[in-house]
Amino acid sequence: MNLDKLKNQDAGNFFLMAGPCAIEGEEIALRIAEKIVTITDKLQIPYIFKGSFKKANRSRIDSFTGIGDEKALKILEKVGKEFDVPTVTDIHESNDAAMAAAYVDVLQIPAFLCRQTDLLIAAAETGKFVNIKKGQFLSAGSMKFAVDKIKDSGNNNVILTDRGNTFGYQDLIVDFRGIPEMREFDVPVVMDCTHSLQQPNQTSGVTGGKPALIETIAKAAIAVGTDGLFIETHPDPKNAKSDGANMLHLDLLEDLLTKLVKIRKAII
Repeated sequence: MNLDKLKNQDAGNFFLMAGPCAIEGEEIALRIAEKIVTITDKLQIPYIFKGSFKKANRSRIDSFTGIGDEKALKILEKVGKEFDVPTVTDIHESNDAAMAAAYVDVLQIPAFLCRQTDLLIAAAETGKFVNIKKGQFLSAGSMKFAVDKIKDSGNNNVILTDRGNTFGYQDLIVDFRGIPEMREFDVPVVMDCTHSLQQPNQTSGVTGGKPALIETIAKAAIAVGTDGLFIETHPDPKNAKSDGANMLHLDLLEDLLTKLVKIRKAII
């Protein structure tokens, strides 16, 4: 990818989008970024720091949504500058696009919003890379139309991310046939190894998850040729303010990535 500050691209590894679900504060964001940068530099994995500046799609009105838009975006900007890595954040409304683009390198379209034409066009018009998450309700093949919306708006910097398909009311399942299918659209394809293990629509109003299977999903994705992985990680998932039930503990990340690099080398 022609993305500024994306290092280690000559190593032949997959690239990684990783970080906390939401920006909870400066200290913890910098701590997570420092740890992941150290690991990815050691393993020569191209790395993009991920953090949502706000969470607009919560189940309950009392759920954490953010620390303030500008405050969170400035933290993302600081992470990018301090560690010289690109950053990615979600946007939820058309007027978020230009605002977030002033601080980050990649704009992410949440899965629930991947068909929102005005949002996709607004993201495309910033000229930034746009990472579109595949809706849980869509086939891999139907994501061609989302790609077309970005490219027809004059922006060829598109990434697609699979995050599983709805399986009943409270579970998701990954169809790995979708990765090679989406790669045919001539864009990088990413596997979201954490959100694909969510258990949504719980009666408590808090999404559940199966983090013990993160390694399984990641290994399978590398084996079928994904270009990148998306992993939300936190030093204390149980007390994370968002999506803690399906995040990878930060202490487990290096061992997982080490295994995945070996698989990548074996299949290449």
